[in-house]
Amino acid sequence: MTDQRFIIEMGMGNDLHGMDYQKAAARAIEDAFRHSTIPMFGALDLPHSDMRVTVTVGVQAPDQIDTAALAQILPRGRATVTAVKGGQNVVNPAGDTAVIAAAAVEAFLPTQAHKWKRSDPA
Repeated sequence: MTDQRFIIEMGMGNDLHGMDYQKAAARAIEDAFRHSTIPMFGALDLPHSDMRVTVTVGVQAPDQIDTAALAQILPRGRATVTAVKGGQNVVNPAGDTAVIAAAAVEAFLPTQAHKWKRSDPA
């Protein structure tokens, strides 16, 4: 069976003074998943373990991201995280740099089409 994406959420996070890409990335992921709820698991009696979650997080220094640690903050499903070049660094002329991260959180389930039957219109 093929997995089907059923949700995608975007999030943004930052670290204003520490230039900590990991912290900004974690905040972006948390921002994304706090924008959604998925009531169908309870309504359809689906186990959360059936859900595959892929996260793409963009920061200016993706090599400074611990993707395995970020996957651990996701509350449900089997998660993988990929870090790519993106986000933004905003230099403060007074000395520090604000780090902005962007995240896309996608959730997939095996196709559920076999569980549904189309009714004939009356």
